Amino acid sequence: MNDFLHIWYRELTTILHDKGIMIFIAFVPLFYPLLYSYIYTNEVVRDVPAVVVDYNHSHLSREFLRKVDGTPDVKILTCCESMFEAQEYIKNHQAFGIIQIPQTFTADILHGEQTYVGLYCDMSSLLYYKGLLLACTNVSLDMNRDIKIRKLATSAISREDEEITKMPVDYDHVHIFNPQSGFASFLIPPVLMLIIQQTLLLGIGMQMGSTREEYMGCFIPFDRHYKNIISILMGKTLVYLMIYFIMAIYMFSFVNSIFSLPQLGQFWTLVAFIIPYILACIFFSITLSSLIYRREDCIFIFVFMSVPMLFLSGISWPASAMPEFWKLFSYLFPSSLGMNAYVRIMSMGCNLQEIAPLYFGIWLQVGVYFGTSCLVYVRQMRKMKLA
Repeated sequence: MNDFLHIWYRELTTILHDKGIMIFIAFVPLFYPLLYSYIYTNEVVRDVPAVVVDYNHSHLSREFLRKVDGTPDVKILTCCESMFEAQEYIKNHQAFGIIQIPQTFTADILHGEQTYVGLYCDMSSLLYYKGLLLACTNVSLDMNRDIKIRKLATSAISREDEEITKMPVDYDHVHIFNPQSGFASFLIPPVLMLIIQQTLLLGIGMQMGSTREEYMGCFIPFDRHYKNIISILMGKTLVYLMIYFIMAIYMFSFVNSIFSLPQLGQFWTLVAFIIPYILACIFFSITLSSLIYRREDCIFIFVFMSVPMLFLSGISWPASAMPEFWKLFSYLFPSSLGMNAYVRIMSMGCNLQEIAPLYFGIWLQVGVYFGTSCLVYVRQMRKMKLA
């Protein structure tokens, strides 16, 4: 117990006096969630600026453009004479899309032939593309129904029959668990979990790199208290568990509340989930940080992993569409299970029983990475004895 308390106190004071480590384990978890949530606080993109090239100049083409401009997603800036002129607006970032009406637009419709509308988007932002595409698609479907009614309309058909012909099955499109289709509600919850893993990797990696630099390549200090592996691991783990448990509660209560992010889960369900997740991230970080020989190395090795971790989780890209190898590979990282479990708890209101496979997987990672952390310290102690 004396060794455990000594190691805990030494690790804590080392962290508090190292500005580099404090940036990663205090500044980033405190301010990055606020920054990301504030950037995406509007949830959806409205009034995406677009320009028009109308080669038809007919009543139908003007009706199409008027309806597109009337949607909340698109704002038509001007009508250009040519595609070359419209492309200049895109190049100057004055507009993010071009809607082109072909010369045969009305003639094709009157002759009963299929026509088309050209949509050209600046793909620098997928949200602009989504807004433009949805607006044009919905307007085209609406006009299709009106044209169909006009072709079938006779004096004998009633207004009620017209409505049934126009839309035989009425529906209301609502996105489950994210009714407003908000980008923040979709992205920020899993990013919070990723921040925990990545900052732990950077903080622990920098601390172990600093120890190597100070003690001639060893990440175990030359101290009589550092003689028992369990005491070392428990002392280090308790420090990071205390800090990150507070950070997790801050993220999942304060940040979610002020930015109105999903909060359907029960508090104690979240607590029961977050403790093993933090432990898995700590032991995972200790295992990988054994590869760090200089404190700067962790920045080059771990920072680039953030985006791949997001993709591997199956949040931004559906896991059902991923090759089996990459799905299995993703289970090596606590963030993959943690992001999916957190989204189910907070966005869908699941309890631990309903996420049992993910919860069991996180505890399994705790056991596996605790074992690898022990092996890392056993190997280091043997080297020190041989030296």
